[in-house]
Amino acid sequence: MPSLIVVDRKGNEKIVIGDSGLSVMEVIRDNGFDELLALCGGSCSCATCHIHVAPEWLAKVGGAGEDEADLLESSDHRDEFSRLSCQIPFTDALDGLKVTIAEED
Repeated sequence: MPSLIVVDRKGNEKIVIGDSGLSVMEVIRDNGFDELLALCGGSCSCATCHIHVAPEWLAKVGGAGEDEADLLESSDHRDEFSRLSCQIPFTDALDGLKVTIAEED
């Protein structure tokens, strides 16, 4: 199973294991990161699962789709590494992916 490196809002880094086929949001949520609210449950309608992808992973993860980009526009913490974690499929190819949970809006 692939691993995911998650940096919380306090800067603490934790390596977690997730099942391939879940979203990055599900892996983060299932590993007890309560600060990632994911209020809409992964339907790309709330932007409460906002993360920043480590720069070295952005090309592999890819950019935001149109609906995702529209939701991210509402965040004061959006940058070029912003993604909604519900929109990133977690696969074996992303083993070692590093993400930081964005500040809450």
